Amino acid sequence: MKKQHDTQARPGFITLLRSYFIRHIQVFFYSLGQLSRAPISTLMTCMVIGIALALPAGLYTLLKNAQQLSGDWESTAQVSVFLKKKVRAEQALKLKKDIQRWPNVISVHYISREQALKEFQALSGFGDALKALESNPLPSVLIVKPKLSSSNNEQTTQQLLNKLRNLKQTDKAQLDMKWVRRLYAIMNIVERGVLMLGLLLALAVLLVVGNTIRLAIQNRRKEIVVMKLIGGTDAFIRRPFLYTGFWYGLFGGIISWLLVSFTMLSISNPIEKLTTLYQNQFELNHMSLLTTLTLLMLSIFLGLVGSWFAVGRHLRDIEPQ
Repeated sequence: MKKQHDTQARPGFITLLRSYFIRHIQVFFYSLGQLSRAPISTLMTCMVIGIALALPAGLYTLLKNAQQLSGDWESTAQVSVFLKKKVRAEQALKLKKDIQRWPNVISVHYISREQALKEFQALSGFGDALKALESNPLPSVLIVKPKLSSSNNEQTTQQLLNKLRNLKQTDKAQLDMKWVRRLYAIMNIVERGVLMLGLLLALAVLLVVGNTIRLAIQNRRKEIVVMKLIGGTDAFIRRPFLYTGFWYGLFGGIISWLLVSFTMLSISNPIEKLTTLYQNQFELNHMSLLTTLTLLMLSIFLGLVGSWFAVGRHLRDIEPQ
């Protein structure tokens, strides 16, 4: 008898669940149809949302490219070891071989005093003045490229720098990546600025969606009163407005993605030309699939939250008299 009762109850539950999803699908497309009846106002609202989200999304994408580029620059960090003038060429070459065997060194390049003088004459523009000197004032140099790990680049390089400075043949050792550290400090500031800007613009999106939904509620005030009179629940009345917020968020996210993608395409060629002038091959990365999905999900979330608060606040004020 109990088994028969469960058999009869189960189809009722499945039917109820099916009708629940069918109703959601109907409201899903009904809300889209409502927006299509006012295309200009819908497009303007979506454009405002898209522009508000495109600014932090574009800055985030550019920041990621800058971090990638600075990572490539950091991987080319090198230590210039200026040897004492009394160090002969044979001693310098022997020292080069010894340093090359160190475990945290990738390569060592030796520049003799004569080679350094020729390069200085060619690059400085003071070739004629240097010819008047009786002796070569430049020391021989060892260019040491350290082996960097992904976790402790600065620590590894600093240890190598101290070790090179303690060599008896060394007059001065200089680390040529201070500007990279300054760049990282600037990018940390920019990253926090992008985060704060993103939060402020997310709040702006909530206000835009909330105000738009509030106007929609006011325009359908009589319809909501009638629904409440015939027994419509707040959840039933809220549903189409939530889906309207969903569509606003989705379309705003798509517009934001289009704006960022178009901007990246327009500046990719000039950036590649600029990096070529600095003898660096760099290709501007566009928004990844994960970043795009995150942008769309965030935009939809903001649309839903904005509509939820707007409906929850204004729906309580509409009651049948």
